[in-house]
Amino acid sequence: MTALVFVRLSRKFPRQGGPYRYAFDNISPLAGFSVAWSYWVSIWCGNAAISVAAVTYLGFFFPQLSANPSLSVVVTLSILWSITYLNTRGVKQVGIFQLVATVLKLLPIVAIGLMCFLVFEPKSFQPFNLSQQPLASSIVATAALTLWAFLGLESATIPADNVENPQSTIPRATIIGVIVVAVVYLTSQITIMSVVDNKALQVSGAPFADAAVILWGEWAGNFIAAGAVISCLGALNGWVLLQGQVPMSAARDKLLPRFFSDQKGDGLSIGALIFSSVIISILISANYTDGMVSLYTFAILVSTLGIFIPYLLSIFVDLKMIFKHWRQQQDYWSVITSVFALVYCLWAISGIGAKATLWGVVLIASGLPVYWYMTRKK
Repeated sequence: MTALVFVRLSRKFPRQGGPYRYAFDNISPLAGFSVAWSYWVSIWCGNAAISVAAVTYLGFFFPQLSANPSLSVVVTLSILWSITYLNTRGVKQVGIFQLVATVLKLLPIVAIGLMCFLVFEPKSFQPFNLSQQPLASSIVATAALTLWAFLGLESATIPADNVENPQSTIPRATIIGVIVVAVVYLTSQITIMSVVDNKALQVSGAPFADAAVILWGEWAGNFIAAGAVISCLGALNGWVLLQGQVPMSAARDKLLPRFFSDQKGDGLSIGALIFSSVIISILISANYTDGMVSLYTFAILVSTLGIFIPYLLSIFVDLKMIFKHWRQQQDYWSVITSVFALVYCLWAISGIGAKATLWGVVLIASGLPVYWYMTRKK
């Protein structure tokens, strides 16, 4: 339902910035800034989580990474800054790397997913609620984590100026992407939960590799772990691109300092890329003592909270456009999908938890002085 909201908006407003542009043009500059800043916060935390995930899978090859937190942080930051450097080379180079990474990462994940038809074990899903907490609260807590796995369904709308035929290419990419990801996620998770003991899964940093070892042997674990590392690098590459694109759009409208704009007019903000990676480095360094798995979970929850405002205001703009043209076209289907998207986002975000919510609110609120300064300056 949320993906359909962005499909409609990308057809109506095929301009650089995606959710930021929708809010800025159709609500107010403050709404646009709120989307850009909270989305930017979400990217900071999400990229911290993806960088950590890459290192946990590297730990399958180098056990010392799992045993030495300081070494893990150094390797995590090295990966982050290597991908940042790649993004400073230009959008075209990023796209080439993304295409290669996507193909390579899908092969091992699809291989795991296809095994679900052979190894599905219903007993592995019993008892249904292992947390021993009320079922409703358990599902809500899981929904917040699951929503993070789908964050990015709107990402094709952001670099619209760099996309050929955006009014058709972006909607097609959005829908196909969500369907492929949903199928891959469902099948692979069924396989993993069917073959890996639940207690082992709770502490595993490389569940895909663990499942591959059980299914095919040690060599397969290495193959799948390598694919997972590539998957993380590909995801990180795409999100690092966005950590430069989102503030760049706000800087063009003078809602962020000129430092974050594409000063050469080439659709690339070196300043935004570097500033974002500095913040991400601080987040990783400040929280790694809790352990890599805990750091990963914390980061994705804060990232999910950060995406809430962009999603909420995008749904509001979609409904506004629908009712604006209601006399000409009574589009009940669009209303239904928007309302479902709104209810889902509100429900999923309610399971984030106190610590992640506090960090997220502080990070998002930290943008208000910036907005005040920039508007006062204007």
